[in-house]
Amino acid sequence: MLGKSVALAIMVAILGVFAVGAMAQPAPMLYGTPISLENAKKAAAAAVAEIKKNNWMMAVAVTDPSGDLVYFEKIDGTQTASIKIAQVKSRCAAVYKRPSKVFQDMLASGSTFVLGLEGAIPSEGGIPLVMDGKIIGAIGVSGGSPQQDGQAAKAGADVIK
Repeated sequence: MLGKSVALAIMVAILGVFAVGAMAQPAPMLYGTPISLENAKKAAAAAVAEIKKNNWMMAVAVTDPSGDLVYFEKIDGTQTASIKIAQVKSRCAAVYKRPSKVFQDMLASGSTFVLGLEGAIPSEGGIPLVMDGKIIGAIGVSGGSPQQDGQAAKAGADVIK
């Protein structure tokens, strides 16, 4: 038989997990028609412009709503690891319907369960691409600090309307 204080602690922990999950839930958003190659290039071009403006070496990936690659570009000299990481960030943002930074923030707050979510990457730089209120894909950027990756990804996401 558990003591009352142990039972209470377990209940509080369980409720805490549900509270974190509830806070992390975005407003319901549907997937739209997958991003066109033209719009994928447009988003990537805006991200690359931000990258070049800051003299960063980064990789940029744009995926459709299912996380499949539509367009990819990298700056010469970008570390090889960033190629896959940019794609994973984009896929994460597309399939989980939220920026990859959400997972970074959850992990920082102690919610380690995010490490077990397939395809989730707790690192800023993946952002869903939204057009007419629907997710049409996502952009992922890797090669700098998480904040730099996020800044470049946001530049790309901002041109899609």
